[in-house]
Amino acid sequence: MKTLSQEVSTLSMQLAETFSIVDNCLEIGGISLERLAEQVGQKPFFVYSRRHIDERVNLLREHIPPQVSIHYAVKANPFVPLVHYMASKVEGVDIASASELLIALNAGVDPQDISFAGPGKNDADLKQAIAARILINVESENELHRIHAIAQTLNERARIALRVNPDYRLNSSGMRMGGGPLQFGMDVQYVKAVLGVVRDYPEYLQFEGFQIFPGSQNLNADHIIEAQHKALDLVITLARESGVMVQRFNLGGGFGVPYFEGDQELDLPKIGLSMQQLVDKAEAAMPGVEIILELGRYLVAPAGIYVTKVVERKVSHDVVYLVTEGGMNHHLAASGHLGQLIRRNYPIVIGNRVAGETVEKVNVVGPLCTPLDVLLNQGTLTVAHPGDLVAIFQSGAYGLSASPVGFLSQTQAVEILI
Repeated sequence: MKTLSQEVSTLSMQLAETFSIVDNCLEIGGISLERLAEQVGQKPFFVYSRRHIDERVNLLREHIPPQVSIHYAVKANPFVPLVHYMASKVEGVDIASASELLIALNAGVDPQDISFAGPGKNDADLKQAIAARILINVESENELHRIHAIAQTLNERARIALRVNPDYRLNSSGMRMGGGPLQFGMDVQYVKAVLGVVRDYPEYLQFEGFQIFPGSQNLNADHIIEAQHKALDLVITLARESGVMVQRFNLGGGFGVPYFEGDQELDLPKIGLSMQQLVDKAEAAMPGVEIILELGRYLVAPAGIYVTKVVERKVSHDVVYLVTEGGMNHHLAASGHLGQLIRRNYPIVIGNRVAGETVEKVNVVGPLCTPLDVLLNQGTLTVAHPGDLVAIFQSGAYGLSASPVGFLSQTQAVEILI
């Protein structure tokens, strides 16, 4: 048998080493994975590390110009203790539902620093947002008319920004959210007319700026830099042609994290240098404008580990299967069914046997009655048995809340922040 270091994913080992390994067992926050499992009652669980969140924020502060505000995108992970902790680290949050609004408000975020985006806001959502006096990123002219009607009823002045669907795309992004026909934002050609509506009702509509979010999960610094500068140029053009004062400009995020073997970390220093040029250009064209960098995955993905216990070891046609208590019902992304075109393995280890004398090729599968419930397909792990703990890294974003937790009414996963 080859040794673990020769066989197991290099990325898995690199990520394991960002946590402590004591007596061959992962430790998070000074607590061993085995003890954590006992504390949560041996259920599948997500554990999020405060230290990792701190390190990520500090890395951004080191390289991103201080004039740029960092916002946390709650949709990445709406776990209330995590949002509360994150709120103390960044300048604001971005939400995608009325429920996330309540989470943000309960976390103590100033409504002035909350923005609300999403293509399907209903009237109740808009009423709640206007009453809370948060910023609404308007996705269409019809939505703007509904905002005006509700603001008039409430006798409030709604704070708005226009979410623009740009004509360009963020190349190499894992998920495209701008460029071409999409449900997100309004096409550039409609912006002038929408701003005309804003001017018609100044007593009920307070225009503050623009949001452009062309894509997510991008590991190519050059593509992110290109998209950021195109976004700024577009906003400067829209402001000049429409004669509006821009107070805020949310240029989205798109910063990716390495999930798969061969992925490289994003070159943050390169982006930071470019963003200083961006800040200088924005200040010259729109004095006093606040530039907002909206990040979710990049801030919290590395902080999270999904842990589930092996309940069965079996062999079928010479293939070893480790059957675990939790699967795609808790971690849809790790199963390859959340945006992946080609299924690839997330970084994974046996958490209580990080390094072992022998390794083997295995499939790690969940308990669900579907062949889609696969967490690792022919990956190499330390030889494991029932009772051992499978640990999946990069699980701090789009994990539990992005999964079909009610499917087959299986055991619910626990979340903890340490």
